[in-house]
Amino acid sequence: MANPAQTSFAMAKGALETMSRTLAHQLGPRGITVNAVAPGATRTADNGRIFTPELEAAITTLTAHRRLGAAEDIADVVAFLVSDDARWVTGQVLDASGGLFLGPPGQGAE
Repeated sequence: MANPAQTSFAMAKGALETMSRTLAHQLGPRGITVNAVAPGATRTADNGRIFTPELEAAITTLTAHRRLGAAEDIADVVAFLVSDDARWVTGQVLDASGGLFLGPPGQGAE
């Protein structure tokens, strides 16, 4: 999502996504997979206080699961990617946002 207040953050994310794909291509012949995880709004022990009730309400209405992510949600995605079950997944940026960017609310089953 384009946010003028976060230009450097967006640039860094773009660089990491490109680097992940490039490394996946370069390291694939050695059997090494490289992926990136793109978490959405995720409450952690360190950032919990930034999620005011108003901000949390605004974000949760935009996610398919109608909640903020938790650190455990992201950890489980990473655990999958490093497991043998993900051995054929490489060069991907895995969205772990709870469906934050699927579209406007009210378009699916309520």
